[in-house]
Amino acid sequence: ETGSEDIDILPNGLAFISSGLKYPGLMSFAPDKPGEIFLMDLNEDNPRAVELRISRGFDLASFNPHGISTYID
Repeated sequence: ETGSEDIDILPNGLAFISSGLKYPGLMSFAPDKPGEIFLMDLNEDNPRAVELRISRGFDLASFNPHGISTYID
């Protein structure tokens, strides 16, 4: 609903997508909805984005993701 802001694809085909970026003065289609992170498995025949659950204690109300990157250890 709010569009994706960035995507990072791991070598194994998992894609992490950030969504919900809001800029002051820029129209938002869902101004009261917090940001989200989605996971998509590009190895599937019909991949679809699935919202990841964010841990308790995280300030979800102010989550406004701008970009995303992953670190592989």
